[in-house]
Amino acid sequence: MDPLVVGRAIALVAAAYVIGGIPWGVIVARIAGGPDPRTIGSGRTGGANVMRALGPRLALLSGILDMLKGTVAVLLARALGAGVEVEVLAGLAAVVGHSRSPFLGFSGGRGVSAAYGAALVLGPPAAVVTLAVFVAVLAIWRYTSLASLLGSAAGGIAFAVQVVATGLPPALLGFAIGAPLLIWLFHLDNIGRLLRGEERKFGAR
Repeated sequence: MDPLVVGRAIALVAAAYVIGGIPWGVIVARIAGGPDPRTIGSGRTGGANVMRALGPRLALLSGILDMLKGTVAVLLARALGAGVEVEVLAGLAAVVGHSRSPFLGFSGGRGVSAAYGAALVLGPPAAVVTLAVFVAVLAIWRYTSLASLLGSAAGGIAFAVQVVATGLPPALLGFAIGAPLLIWLFHLDNIGRLLRGEERKFGAR
């Protein structure tokens, strides 16, 4: 394999990780003069905790910016013609960066927003399924973590079915499987609290 191609792929994945690591929840809090989301609730920088710290408007802004991290990471690889494999790796790297940010001592959010942003580019129909399941679960049980877990799982299955049924590049299965696995891995503490009945419901301070 051409060393230049390999080097470009490595650089793109590294850049995607750094992009994913941008802690928008913390940045928005500092600009707004509000409390750092790491100091309350779960101590994470994702949308649910930013909601507790800053309220719905700034949480929405932070969530959109976090989502764009996954979108930008994939589109950057696509714009440079790196191939589907690198696009998938870039999307996954953004998810890891969101949860293990190099700017926050390798802490951060749960990776959901970044994964959704990448899915909007890699598999839009699966992203629609993810959002529909997320909203339904959140409306019924009011647990953001449960909605994220079930939404990501449903989206991953839908994406895998789409790849197999429509003849999309098999490399996309890497994202269909990898993104939900990462999200579930980053939710292990939430899963424990859900099983113990200790998880915070949406809107709880």
